[in-house]
Amino acid sequence: MTARPRPAAQQRAWLAGDPPLDEVREQFPAEWAQVQRELGQVVDAGDVAAIKAYASRIARPAPVRDEREAVSALARQRLAAGALKQMGVAAATGVTDGRLRFGLVSGWLTQRLLFAGGGLERKPASMAAFRIIWPLVRQKRYLMPLVEPRGIYCFYSRPLIRRLAELIGDRPCVEIAAGDGTLARFLRDAGAEVVATDDASWQATRREGSDVVRQDAAAAVRERRPAVVICSWPPAGNAFERHVFSTPSVETYIMIGSRSEFAAGNWADYRAQDAFTFAEDPALSRLVLPPEIAPAVYVFRRR
Repeated sequence: MTARPRPAAQQRAWLAGDPPLDEVREQFPAEWAQVQRELGQVVDAGDVAAIKAYASRIARPAPVRDEREAVSALARQRLAAGALKQMGVAAATGVTDGRLRFGLVSGWLTQRLLFAGGGLERKPASMAAFRIIWPLVRQKRYLMPLVEPRGIYCFYSRPLIRRLAELIGDRPCVEIAAGDGTLARFLRDAGAEVVATDDASWQATRREGSDVVRQDAAAAVRERRPAVVICSWPPAGNAFERHVFSTPSVETYIMIGSRSEFAAGNWADYRAQDAFTFAEDPALSRLVLPPEIAPAVYVFRRR
């Protein structure tokens, strides 16, 4: 017996939780067929600018007539973002099927350099050690595809944490979309007053005993009225960063992400807002690891 389709509101909520790509394909075959056709056209042309333009277009909310069209547009957005991400993994690693595996030496070096203990709990990395050890890791291109499913999109160096804590100063700060709260924890250890918040849509990233407050970004900035907001790798085309720009208490917004606009952040909202100036801070960008992910730190300051 065929399962009854879920109401549009339930589908939208399900998609907002970033379900696995294969499940979205299964639930939205027509949208997946459309994304495949569109991606095929831009990829076959071999034009990087066209791929970026497509990614930027799909990330922008399109005008819709009703809730069902909104769900379909959101499904296409999720499918396109997932497909582009998978394409990037294949291009970066050369592995198109099977499992990625670190060799013994690469795994041991990376564990000592970036993680505390024997698990996947990150630590603030020593830049001096990174400059010596990272060139010895032969399978470095495998690192991010292996850890991203656990909600790890970058690593933070000790000087980055120190510089960010100095930028925050003694002002109250909220981290939005904090995941497992690693960044906020590092910043508190460096003396900053930071509350980590997340809507818990990525349950797999939460650590046992995590002190991340379950709260969506809109409620976090509205109720806590921080002077500083920070976010690390907000999803591309997300709908929550715009609340930062409309919150009167916010003086500074710090976004840690990528130079690739389709990889992180809502660039349509960045350019549409007029309350803040913003620019990349190259000195801070160089302190986000590893450099292969083209990291960038953008600082928004109220005019």
